[in-house]
Amino acid sequence: MSSRLILNETTFEITINRLCFELIENHDDFSESAIIGLQPRGIYLADRIKHKLESMLPGKEIKSGNLDITFFRDDFRRRESVIVPSTTDINFLVERRNVVLVDDVLYTGRTIRAALDALQAFGRPAKVELLVLIDRKFSRHVPIEPNYTGKAIDTIMSDRVNVKWKESDGKDGIWLVSRENEE
Repeated sequence: MSSRLILNETTFEITINRLCFELIENHDDFSESAIIGLQPRGIYLADRIKHKLESMLPGKEIKSGNLDITFFRDDFRRRESVIVPSTTDINFLVERRNVVLVDDVLYTGRTIRAALDALQAFGRPAKVELLVLIDRKFSRHVPIEPNYTGKAIDTIMSDRVNVKWKESDGKDGIWLVSRENEE
């Protein structure tokens, strides 16, 4: 296997800052908007964005939450291991609110499709947007595209994107891990 660094700690932070500026351009002061991170790893990005936005918009408290989509996935009954869901923590209604779903990597789009289904339990949003740190373009199984993208990369099916977070892994960074052809 070979591994290639996509974003180091510095470019990781710069990318998150850029995404926050894009969000402010479209959501102004976030009074009608909310950020929802997808479990398990989208919550790290959502939390970082929330705190960065609150520092950029003094006096504003950004509504945010975490959404577990385990039982909304189309493959959850096909797994051989025991399914252990994460927690959902959304303490506000999304009714008539602009919602930004946040995930670390967009690959097939199936996770986002499940998130859209799960989100309906909290009301009908005025609008739903998607923010991802990495877009593995050309890999979709369903027609879903992000509104905000940290970095778009070309990958093949056997590649894996490995996102490391300070909160869980000790440092920030993103690597593309490729299986080398074995002869």
